[in-house]
Amino acid sequence: MTEMTIKEASQDQKWLLHVDGSSTAQGSGAGIVITTPQGEDLEFAIKFDFKASNNEAEYEALVIGMRMAHETGAKHLLAYSDSQLVVKQVEGTYEAKEESMIQSTTNRGLKTKFHHFQIIQYLEKKMPRQIPVKTCK
Repeated sequence: MTEMTIKEASQDQKWLLHVDGSSTAQGSGAGIVITTPQGEDLEFAIKFDFKASNNEAEYEALVIGMRMAHETGAKHLLAYSDSQLVVKQVEGTYEAKEESMIQSTTNRGLKTKFHHFQIIQYLEKKMPRQIPVKTCK
């Protein structure tokens, strides 16, 4: 990953993370937008080198986005995903049933890297800022 420089972002302020994973017959990937407290958007489109179900792609998008936000300096993170399953599993409301999802939800421990973490499901079908989220063609 390339090093990211943020203009004097205060670690005590809230950072935003919007994620969307996608899986098709041609492959899977993720769209990620990290918004700094100063309103600067860091936009990423990632193509995965592995096969993933749509649920796995959604969760990987969140995991990658959380790691990127943490590495960039975020301490207070508000994450948004359109996947009800992922949001509810991260909140602990739903139990993971697929083996890969069980490993993902139990072994990551990413929430503890933040002083405050919250995840919210957004109902729009598009990510904010109209960024392209389809990484596979």
